[in-house]
Amino acid sequence: MVEPKKAVVVFSGGPDSTTVLYLTLKRGFQVFPLTFDYGQLAKREIEHARTIAEGLGLKLLVVDLSTMKEIYAGSTSIVDEKIPITKEFTAPIIVPFRNGIMLSVAVAYAQSIGASHVFYGAQGSDAANYPDCRPSFVEAFEEAARRGTDTGIEIEAPLAALKKGEVIKLGAELGVPFELTWSCYREGENHCGVCESCNNRRRAFAEAGIRDPTVYERL
Repeated sequence: MVEPKKAVVVFSGGPDSTTVLYLTLKRGFQVFPLTFDYGQLAKREIEHARTIAEGLGLKLLVVDLSTMKEIYAGSTSIVDEKIPITKEFTAPIIVPFRNGIMLSVAVAYAQSIGASHVFYGAQGSDAANYPDCRPSFVEAFEEAARRGTDTGIEIEAPLAALKKGEVIKLGAELGVPFELTWSCYREGENHCGVCESCNNRRRAFAEAGIRDPTVYERL
């Protein structure tokens, strides 16, 4: 019997990365999910990621980069509680080079376990505002990873051509338990319902024509 290829999935527990996780499993890979504590306010996303992974019989590796909070202080509202979290996109929502840092760790993990692929959940709706979600970044990062590891490792953002509403449709087809996913930038019992990420989440379900199972504190 041919052993399945191994893939590392950068997995935050949000709808996009959960869809990537389910898609990677459907494609027949042996999946190794990886998530990060990078000092973000919304630590709940880590627990949601763990719950989803365990439900699939997967062990989630949580990488502690919490000291990044010191680097990001004063620059991003996702880490620094002193910076207001806005309802729509503003520059402080960007976490500088976050995907680059996470992908670097994912590549190291992949090489350590003999994985041939690394997947992450960048999708088309984010490309305009986030440089590390663009296809040109993925291509360049893959080239750097290959040069840095002397391997043919493949790095892919399989949702890059899809808008967020289309991601929700795909996730529904794959059986993603959206009620277990977490998007909110704030740390609370439920989604706040007013931050940029909550608003994007709500719009995506509406665009997809799929019932939103999320409990929001405010509508």
